[in-house]
Amino acid sequence: MCSINGFNFKDLDLIQKMNQVTSHRGPDDTGTYLDDSISLGHNRLSIIDLSEKAHQPMENDSHIIVFNGEIYNFQELKQEFQRDYNFKSDSDTEVILAGYSLYGRRFVERLNGIFALAIWDKTKRELFIARDRSGVKPLYYFFEDGKFIFSSEIKGILEHSVGRKLNIDAFNTYMRILYVPEPMTMFKGVRKLPPASYGVLNENKFSITRYWDPKNSQKKSVTPKEIQQQIIQAVKSQLISDRPLGVYLSGGIDSSIILDSMSEFTNQIETFSVGFDLKESEQREKFNKDFNLARKTAEVYKTKHHEVLVKPGDVWENLEKAIWHLDEPISNPTIIPMFILSRFAKERVAVVLSGDGGDELFGGYERYRLSLIQDYYQKLPDFVKRTLSVFDNFYKLSISKYIDRFALFMFQDEASLRLVVNDKYLSNFPYHFFEEKYLNKADTNFTDLFMETDKASWLVDESLMRGDKMGMANGLEVRVPFLDNDLAEMALNMPLRQKVSFFDKKIGLKRAFGRRIPNFLLNQPKRGWFSPGAKWLRYPDIEIRVKEVLSPDYYFETKEVFNWTEIQKILDGHITGKRYNLTLIWSLLTFQIWARYYNVKIDR
Repeated sequence: MCSINGFNFKDLDLIQKMNQVTSHRGPDDTGTYLDDSISLGHNRLSIIDLSEKAHQPMENDSHIIVFNGEIYNFQELKQEFQRDYNFKSDSDTEVILAGYSLYGRRFVERLNGIFALAIWDKTKRELFIARDRSGVKPLYYFFEDGKFIFSSEIKGILEHSVGRKLNIDAFNTYMRILYVPEPMTMFKGVRKLPPASYGVLNENKFSITRYWDPKNSQKKSVTPKEIQQQIIQAVKSQLISDRPLGVYLSGGIDSSIILDSMSEFTNQIETFSVGFDLKESEQREKFNKDFNLARKTAEVYKTKHHEVLVKPGDVWENLEKAIWHLDEPISNPTIIPMFILSRFAKERVAVVLSGDGGDELFGGYERYRLSLIQDYYQKLPDFVKRTLSVFDNFYKLSISKYIDRFALFMFQDEASLRLVVNDKYLSNFPYHFFEEKYLNKADTNFTDLFMETDKASWLVDESLMRGDKMGMANGLEVRVPFLDNDLAEMALNMPLRQKVSFFDKKIGLKRAFGRRIPNFLLNQPKRGWFSPGAKWLRYPDIEIRVKEVLSPDYYFETKEVFNWTEIQKILDGHITGKRYNLTLIWSLLTFQIWARYYNVKIDR
């Protein structure tokens, strides 16, 4: 992996500053290219072709490329292109450069991998940028008054004088769903290039084209054997590396399937897990259940297993560092163990495989099962629903409007938000945003639509963004085999019945690997990779820091945004154990730290 940076004018000092602030993504090499109309920068994490021949920016007679990511089918493409292109390196970067020179923009459709890239056409004076299908690699841009800037991280763009004003629509969305969905960012004027899209800048005109959409018009059943073979093939293709490679092992089904598939090709596997140093009275067993399962799984596969424990004393320092690396707030306490685990893994490997994407593609979340029950409830006669709606749980099942059903599962409690955020800064924008962008297909079953929305939004801008930023903070490449092109297409076109039922989840995945992975994994409840954030808040040293952050004097710009008296009541209630308030408290904590770190300005 790497970082890419650039803008549409010549300035060596600025491009070097962008490279410097994003250098953690590419600690092995750095480079620049400039002419009168373009400045390109690159920081390299060397994974494939470690030689100087793979240095970036890379150029041929007509084009210059900066590229972040890995292309898993580059060897097949290279073999095809060799008769028409004279290759000088063994890198996947040059294959992209060759493909673009030979076939133009639509060549990006043929890339199976994770990537963000930019190509400058020296003849046309045209800039092309693109992002992978699933949005594994981030790419941000700013375009205003003829100035176009792009970077792998927002902090690169902020090296320019672009302003640091809060995007109030993004803030409202974050306070509901705890992350910022594309194309927004928390900074006014800075945007995310959507996944599966490319952008072209020509004569101060910038246009975006979507180059791929899932083929979901016709659902198609697949056999367990087909699922199994497709996953094994995806893992095989992602084992290519000239540096040491390992697996994040969480103790869940997804990462265990990745490990099982990898064991088809090697018996020398390094696995990495993170746990929590807690007292017995703090539910140590509960929070380390997956950690212990990962250890048992590693024993079954005879891996070289590595473990790291997060101590309460590690929390604050790593929280602040992790929030800086995120670029914009994602409210999830797991950023702390993810950040620590990636740093720990980097000491031994340069690449890890992760199970991200398995839940969204194969129906792993409990919310999908509950949504399916709601789908069937909606089909009951109206008089039955009216009779049952007097009961609270049945009332929730009676909600029929798609955006309201989505909000029931995904949005934070509106009444609590209105207690802590002053009216001037609250709006209903997130409801309109999700309804118009994702939940407007009346002819689609809600649970199918729900999963599609999670794949396009939650997965990209919450889960994958966390994985990328926490890994790249330590120069560690994170690969996601479940999001392989062919595997993802197959999963997206599978019927719902192969994923979720009233009584089970990940049906197809379990049938495909049920006889391969250890039996003790199959009937485990879905826990996710969660952290004891609620416990941490009650440690005296952390409590003091949290109270400093959640106060009107912490950062002047946010002083008028929140109702600090109510926030203090909520915090006190949580710390004393009267009421669990982790989600709301953590969202405010993350936002406050981020806003001050990035010197964010708020219109009054």
